[in-house]
Amino acid sequence: MFKTIIDAFKVKEIRNKILLTLLFLFIYRLGCWIPCVGFSTDVVLQNSSGFGFFELMNMVSGGALSNCSVLALGVSPYITASIVIQLLTVAIPALERLSKSGEDGRRKINFYTRIAALVLAIAQAVGIVVAYAGEGFDPNLTAVMPTWLIGMGVVLIMVAGAMFTVWIGERITDLGIGNGTSMLIFVGILSSAGTSIAAVVESCFSNPTNIWYLVLFFAAIVLIFAFIVFMDGGERRVQVQYAKQIKGRKMYGGQTNYIPIRVNATGVMPIIFSSALLTFPQMLISIFSPETTWYSDWLGTNSWLYIVISAVLILVFAFFYSKISFNPDDISKRIQQQGGFIPGIRAGKPTAEHLGKISNRITLFGAIMLAIIALVPSLVFKAVGGAQEIAVLINAFSVTGLMIAVSVALELEKQLTAQMFMRNHKGFLD
Repeated sequence: MFKTIIDAFKVKEIRNKILLTLLFLFIYRLGCWIPCVGFSTDVVLQNSSGFGFFELMNMVSGGALSNCSVLALGVSPYITASIVIQLLTVAIPALERLSKSGEDGRRKINFYTRIAALVLAIAQAVGIVVAYAGEGFDPNLTAVMPTWLIGMGVVLIMVAGAMFTVWIGERITDLGIGNGTSMLIFVGILSSAGTSIAAVVESCFSNPTNIWYLVLFFAAIVLIFAFIVFMDGGERRVQVQYAKQIKGRKMYGGQTNYIPIRVNATGVMPIIFSSALLTFPQMLISIFSPETTWYSDWLGTNSWLYIVISAVLILVFAFFYSKISFNPDDISKRIQQQGGFIPGIRAGKPTAEHLGKISNRITLFGAIMLAIIALVPSLVFKAVGGAQEIAVLINAFSVTGLMIAVSVALELEKQLTAQMFMRNHKGFLD
């Protein structure tokens, strides 16, 4: 990967895209440290510990939420809106037709996604303000202004920051190297991890026992990284044979191709869905009934019941998302229309059933592996017990963050390689 980046810097056009991407990322990280007027950072840091929903948002935003910055919401509203619109595209025929109507349809869907992101940003900002109303506000402002006015100002600033983050992500996609939203998440995760590493290294000077925890933890991180990369590249190739056809004086077909069915085709989506579904009620309870603790006690992010239900939800969402992204009936029709067939399998419905069986088996294996590595941080958290610094590091290096970081890094290498290939190919034609 490093060789790919070095080679990309040698090309002026790609180098300019990389520099623009770095500039936008610098602006984003700068906004993550600009404090939001009206909040008291110390109170938020004390009260946000153990809150799974806020921990996830804080990790994705690179610590912007704990800093009470103007970009505290980060890209979380846009990600949630994208997932919702993607699911509605399957359920609503009108949106499905838009998704298949070319560039105009995609432009309209992007517009709907921005509107949904705006609504979710308002909801999340109001939830944060209500959760920290009164004690979380700056006492200097509450002495001269009513609380509701300070809350409205904080909501407006956070919503504006969220939409500005969406704009930065789109500029990286259009003018930079692409995948702007993923790049923002990638930088946020690396920033959170770097801050946590620095805190743990500092704690090692006062408590030398933490050094062994740190060594064992990084050894586990290397193994998890290798396993995620192995899963990301694993696939089952189904052979497809195309019959020979003679049209005029030319012969077409007679080729052998493959249908790649990935082991982890769903990516990190099942983990995001399951964690969001389990932590969203906790956010609502903290807003409307802050004194209620039974949900956090029984379904907190480190409870045994949370671990079991999270594993089951990951399996369910993995199969659900696989059915959306891989349709055996459509692939079978396309193969039949192009004069192809799977050796030993009749065309039509038998082909669809054969592909469906293979997809279910591969998805089951991938879902089980995904559930196992998703539960590693929670199990290690229980194992380290009172080592609070190591627990913070484990939260920073959650499997969700690891999978996103690895996926974005691999996708970045593929994009740079593709752009260099397109440039060389164009120069060869010229």
